[in-house]
Amino acid sequence: MKLTRALSLVVALVVAPLASAATATIPDTAAIKQKLSEMLDVEVISMQDSPIEGLYQAMTNRGVLYISRDGTKLFHGNLYDLDKGMKNLTEAALAGPRLEMMKPLEDHMLVYKAKDEKHVVTVFTDVSCGYCRKLHSQMADYNKMGITVRYLAFPRAGVPSANADEMQAIWCAKDPLKAMTEAKAGKKVSAATCDAKIAEQYELGTSFGVNGTPAIVLEDGSMIPGYQPPADLLRTLEARK
Repeated sequence: MKLTRALSLVVALVVAPLASAATATIPDTAAIKQKLSEMLDVEVISMQDSPIEGLYQAMTNRGVLYISRDGTKLFHGNLYDLDKGMKNLTEAALAGPRLEMMKPLEDHMLVYKAKDEKHVVTVFTDVSCGYCRKLHSQMADYNKMGITVRYLAFPRAGVPSANADEMQAIWCAKDPLKAMTEAKAGKKVSAATCDAKIAEQYELGTSFGVNGTPAIVLEDGSMIPGYQPPADLLRTLEARK
């Protein structure tokens, strides 16, 4: 009995420090969030386990980041599932949060509503973008196919910029939908100011991973970079029902 108790005491004395050391070397998520904020100047919206064991998946205002559990290594890029047809796991992780993150800006979207609405897409757009202009020139075709198009501003020159000021003038015009059509036809829109939240729209696009326009967010929160002709977009939407 004395020997058993002695062995138990030895084990306890050895294991306890090891457990404490292990705990000390693995920062909690709060510490990692603070580290990311201080070093990268990013806002961490949420953090959870990633599809790869040993990595956290952090949703930030600049997209998804992957961080080792000890908080010392960081990876920025897309993860793909080889066993599921190269499914983009990073894009899938962004889909749900995108829908929630767009809600506060819904009142600031410019909406071209389909009379017989079947689908709703949200497009990050820029007035000077060639393919944005092409998409807009086909607005009647999207609407006829039952696709409502909602615009969010993504001035490619950033905020502040003359580009952003032009977007603000459109959003603040007496008839923003008409002003958008005129701007995308190359016409000048009179300067105007209001609480259009252009900066917030731009920052939202950045957090979604938008790096070019147009960028189309579908009903499930997934995003298609680039222009989609009306018929192609309808096929994509119907396939996701």
